[in-house]
Amino acid sequence: MKQNLIFDADDTLWENNVLFEQAVEAFIDYAGHATLSRAEVRARLDEIERVNVRRYGYGVDSFERSLTECLGVLRADASPSVDADGSTVHADAAAIRRMCEPIRANVIELIDGVLDTLHVLSTRHRLFLLTKGDQAQQAAKIEASGLADLFADVTIVPEKEPAVYARFVGERQLAPDETWMIGNSPKSDIRPALEAGLGAVLVPHPMTWTLEHDEVPHTHERFREVTPFAALSTHF
Repeated sequence: MKQNLIFDADDTLWENNVLFEQAVEAFIDYAGHATLSRAEVRARLDEIERVNVRRYGYGVDSFERSLTECLGVLRADASPSVDADGSTVHADAAAIRRMCEPIRANVIELIDGVLDTLHVLSTRHRLFLLTKGDQAQQAAKIEASGLADLFADVTIVPEKEPAVYARFVGERQLAPDETWMIGNSPKSDIRPALEAGLGAVLVPHPMTWTLEHDEVPHTHERFREVTPFAALSTHF
């Protein structure tokens, strides 16, 4: 039976979070906190990012803002009575900007098996792309990927919640029992899609962003886990 397959983009079709993780590691090295462990510095950054994604959305601009705020907090912890002078602030901003340059470059590395698998699936089913994040940044990545023509519809949203999925299928008159969301994020791709009445397929990625982690609903009748990506051509 012909199905409607909705794909996530970042870390499902192409590598993404690995670039952010490399920047985080460089940031922790640069911060060089005297008493906090790397894990503790990362926890501080995670908390700041949780706030900032709600305020400013996703993408490299929000991420760079979070690094800057986190470094300010770490600096204050280390020397609470000393304000950073102008040269230090400038040097910090330049260093953080350099950490983010590989992310801004939009060099797309497709995940192994993606191109061939999408070509196969497009001959059997209707394919859609639904990604969240900054509109301009996500659009640039989609264009650079060369995959857009394989999808009947490409949509960028600020967040993926059950109402977003319900609206997506409703506007396109897709039958929920014939529609599946496919992605790497339990939080954004799996749980809200299931809540909206769709099926959901988790394609795990070892570098999934910490803030996208959530409990995986293994017992749900419309949940599947498939790995690697190429196995989707067998499943569908």
